[in-house]
Amino acid sequence: MESILDRILTLNLVATTVVFYVAARIYLLPQLGRLRARTVLIPILLLHSLRHLGLMFLTRGATYPGLPPEFAYPAALGDLIAAALAFFAVFLVSRDSTWARPLVWVFNIFGTLDLLLAIALATVYDAPAFMGPAYWIPAFWVPALLVTHYITFLILVKHWKVRA
Repeated sequence: MESILDRILTLNLVATTVVFYVAARIYLLPQLGRLRARTVLIPILLLHSLRHLGLMFLTRGATYPGLPPEFAYPAALGDLIAAALAFFAVFLVSRDSTWARPLVWVFNIFGTLDLLLAIALATVYDAPAFMGPAYWIPAFWVPALLVTHYITFLILVKHWKVRA
């Protein structure tokens, strides 16, 4: 039978996501209607540009031997692609390019699906037991990314004014 110790990462991920959401709910979400989309999106996109850190799942020393490659490679490469999309989107959003909104949609859908897939693969392949120092990624980093993806969807759907 699975013990609570085997589910600590799940608890960390859920609890940290709730804390980040509450912070966003108190400090940012009430302001979304008053802020320009780019004012909120550029810091979010810069944060996601750091997702190259997911490559740590492929690095000896950042993980313990035995980290399932069925988790490690999709998580690392998905994060790298999401980081590249976010970084490129920074420049388009900052210039109010007509391509900014479509790229932010692509980044946000891809990045969200990548995180959900990584969570599922980590669960299926029991990756937490082998994450080692990289444990902080799903325990702290992923919750921040999930909440900022949610905020980005809100901006895309409700708060990004389309130019006439």
